[in-house]
Amino acid sequence: MAKKKPTVGTGGHGRKRLSGKGPTPKAEDRPYHKAYKAKSRPQQQRAKKTANNDVVTGKNSVLESLRAKIPAKALMIANQLEMDDRMKEIISIANARSLPINELTKPELSRMAGVDSVHQGVVLQVPQYIYSQPSDLLTGKRPLIIACDGITDPRNLGAIIRSAGAFGSSGVLIPSRRSVGMTPSAWKTSAGAAARVPVALAPNLNASLKEYQKQGLFVVGLDGDGDIDLPDLELADQPLVVVVGAEGKGISQLVRKSCDQVVSIPISSSVESLNASVAASLALYEIARKR
Repeated sequence: MAKKKPTVGTGGHGRKRLSGKGPTPKAEDRPYHKAYKAKSRPQQQRAKKTANNDVVTGKNSVLESLRAKIPAKALMIANQLEMDDRMKEIISIANARSLPINELTKPELSRMAGVDSVHQGVVLQVPQYIYSQPSDLLTGKRPLIIACDGITDPRNLGAIIRSAGAFGSSGVLIPSRRSVGMTPSAWKTSAGAAARVPVALAPNLNASLKEYQKQGLFVVGLDGDGDIDLPDLELADQPLVVVVGAEGKGISQLVRKSCDQVVSIPISSSVESLNASVAASLALYEIARKR
């Protein structure tokens, strides 16, 4: 059999097809994808949609939230749910507070609670928290404001709010980024103080501190490596902002530079640092005592 003669090549005309179409675009960049449509909605609409879906799930959490008088919109329970002692108390408190009680199927509850949540057949729907403005905390002749720098644990925030209420603070300031907000867990830990102590949201914590200074307030930061010890604080009787940082990290360098004084709490050398809420409580107690 005779050999076939060599065929004429393409001369490289097909290389473009061999190289492919490039990397797959992100979901939010594909017009036909739902992520693209979500990105195209105005930011306020997206925020409103997620904010109204705050829920507390599970029998223990729902019961503790109701006992702590956390604001609630409605109680959702599964159809034909077994009525144990916890559920009886949950329904009793809900009825006493005139909360709407709705029966849903377990799949409906699962969608409301989220895929990673164990709801045990009960979900408490809570409203979006309404934050104050930083300027709203400037009350009285000698305001005492607690500013949180990098607090990410809702229990710490709730405990700080509780101490703020106990020692006559004007309110609590939290940054809108890299910080925990007023979650149901924070509400619960505050033991009702969140209903009395205003919490303000600062788009930029450092800018808010500088604005407070313009209004005549002194900014005092709590840090293990402070300039003076807490008992030696002479600014205690002045209008104050006390900045509390996260445990371990402390206050940020940028915030530290804005402080009029950095104060440390004397502790044993065997302990590296104090919990943020404990440090805030000690500082508030000392300031209240000197006032």
